[in-house]
This record gives sequence, structure tokens and C-alpha cells, in this order.
Amino acid sequence: MYILVVNAGSSSLKYQLFEMEKEVVLAKGLCERIGLGESAITHKNLVTGAEHKAVVDMPTHNEATKVMIDCILDKDFGSLTDMNQISAIGHRIVQGGPWLTKPTLVTDEAIKDLNRCIVLAPLHTKPHLQGIQGCLAVMPNTPQVLVFDTSFHATIPEKASFFPIDYDVAKRNNIKRYGAHGTSHRYVANEAAKYLEKGKSAKIVTCHLGNGSSISAVMDGKVMDTSMGFTPLDGIIMGSRCGAIDPAVVPFVMEAEGISAADMGNWMNKKCGLLGVSGVSSDLRDVKKVMKGEDPNNMDKVERARLAFDILVYGIKKYVGSYTAAMNGLDAVVFTAGIGENDPDVRYETMKDMEFFGIEVDKDKCYNLKSLPAPCDISKDGSKVRIFVIPTNEELVIARDTKELVANL
Repeated sequence: MYILVVNAGSSSLKYQLFEMEKEVVLAKGLCERIGLGESAITHKNLVTGAEHKAVVDMPTHNEATKVMIDCILDKDFGSLTDMNQISAIGHRIVQGGPWLTKPTLVTDEAIKDLNRCIVLAPLHTKPHLQGIQGCLAVMPNTPQVLVFDTSFHATIPEKASFFPIDYDVAKRNNIKRYGAHGTSHRYVANEAAKYLEKGKSAKIVTCHLGNGSSISAVMDGKVMDTSMGFTPLDGIIMGSRCGAIDPAVVPFVMEAEGISAADMGNWMNKKCGLLGVSGVSSDLRDVKKVMKGEDPNNMDKVERARLAFDILVYGIKKYVGSYTAAMNGLDAVVFTAGIGENDPDVRYETMKDMEFFGIEVDKDKCYNLKSLPAPCDISKDGSKVRIFVIPTNEELVIARDTKELVANL
């Protein structure tokens, strides 16, 4: 069975083609600058190594979908010979709201519910709908499945998901903690559970750390709490997002700086976080270069860069501690995504000095992952809590969910 996984952005279309018997990726690609002029595609056959790059006119996602399929079927660098070989399409969807809480077959009713999610995540949902329509136009008879980032977090109990605001206002406007990165948290939590004696009954804290970051408490295979909230702005400091702050700061800054409501949202999402604190960059690699005195052009910002790094580490540490208390114990901590998988400083500084919780990190292992077998366990021998570094694979989760749903059609 071949499953095509699609992730549509406002001007982009990422995709991966899976062969599901062995769960291998046959091809992957990216259509970019859709509708912006000079649109282009980059496609790679992962079996033969053949690559294809081309500038192609793609005014809408309909054209982008056709270009994607043409690449997959191309006789020189493609992977299939017939479009009908694709059994189903799985779409990565950021927000399902209270209406869509599990993988869902694309139907008229599902599209209506997804349109209701626009108000909750306008920047993501509108492009998702465009991607779905593009696939429907090109492959109208191929089953399509929606897989939601928020689904894994649907198990969060109301005491953790409900914000302490006016009850009627919250219910009327569907305001609650939805979380994000659910497919990533689900994948790494399940992988970690395989290597723990307790299996899925384990208590695990999963740390998805990248330009956008979230941390989840997973117990008995279900999410008990997660750091991102009504939107992906909540939680720890991120690349350019502020994370959790005193809500009174918002009207105060608006008045003090003369910022409108619309601009305030943009400011908290794009001008704060590592970028705002360091004054250097939203990329942690650039921040650390300045922090270590390795950037001669920003020697005046060394202390600000150090503060940004410290805020990040301290925030992760606080979530690990609070979630350990909430679950009444801890069996493992998992690091994943760009920073979690690749930054040993963040992992080590977060995990050190937590022996009280039974967490003991091995510095040599933390800084030498290539010498470790999968999954990389960077805890000390004898540590009560295991510390794993597990590469995430959200596309595989989407492909598996899609396969499971269409198998019963």
C-alpha cells in the first residue's frame, strides 16, 4: 500500500510518499512560492537518489498538486507508474478544535467542521483547506484522511485544559487548551514506551524543542497536560514567541508602546522569544554563538544571549518538574525535534541538578549521541529516570493513521 502524506502551507506543499508494508519513504518533495510567482518544486527519489528541481507555474494548490503527482510518476526520477497506485492521502492538520478529535475521512461534513477551525488557527487552517481542495481536484477518487496535531491532546482532563476565565465565555467561544505537535509527542512517547519495563503505562515527559516548542505529560499512553494552550503562543520561550507571560503585560505594553490589538499579536509571535531577549536571532544556534563570544559583531549582546538561553533551559526544567508532580512520578524524559535532537547544551543544562527527581544525566553520552545505539539513552547507569533522544517522525504517524482508517473502508 502506498500512502501520500501532504502538509500544505499558505504558499507551500510538502509531501512524502510511503510504502506501508515496510514503512519506508520512497520520495519526498516541496512545492514553494505557490501563488507568488517564480514557484518551484524540489523532488527527491529516496530509493535511487535521483533529484529534480524546476521552476514551474503554480498559481494555486491545484497546480501544485498536479506538479507533485507528475514528479511521483515521472519515468526518470519518479517512484510509481500510475496515480491509482496511491491508496490514500493523509493530510497534516494543525487544529481540529472540539469538533475533530481523531483521524477523520474527508467528507463534506468534515470540511464544514474544518472551516469552523479557521477562527482558532487561521494561518494554518486556510492553507490546509487549499491543500485538500488541490488533492480533491487532481485525485477525486482517492480517499483522503485528516490527521490533527491536536488529537493526541484531546485526553487532557478539564482541570488542565480549562482556563480560569468566565465559564460561559469560554464555552461559547470554544476557548481551552488544545496543544500542538501532537503527532510528534505521540510518536516519541510510544517509541520511548517500547524501551521501558512499564510500556505504555509509563509516565513520560516529551520535549518537542524547535523554533516552536512544546512539552507534554504522557501517562498510560494519554496526554495529561501540555505546555501550548489555546494557540501555539503559550508555554516555554521559543524562537520568536514569548511563551507564557502574565496576561496583564499585554494591555500594559499596548498602552505604553501604542500598539494595536492586531499588532500586539504579531509582536508576541514574531518579535519576542529568543529573538526579543537576545536581540540577535530567533535561531538558537546564532544566539549561542553570541553567548559564547564567537560573534565579533555582537559582543555587546553576550549577556542578553546568555539570558535567552538560560530562560529556555529554566523553562524546560520547570515543566519537567511540574509534570512529574502532576503525574506523581516519572519514568522517562524524551527530547526531540531540531533543538531537542541536536543541541547537547540544552539537554545537559536542563537535566543536570535534578537528582531529587531521580534524573541523572550522563554528560559524555549527552554530547556523543553517535556512539549510542537507538534509542539514545543519555541517562547515567542506575538513574531511576531514563533520558531519551528520539528523532521525531510525524509523517509516519500520519501515514499509519491514514492506512488504519482507509483499511476499513
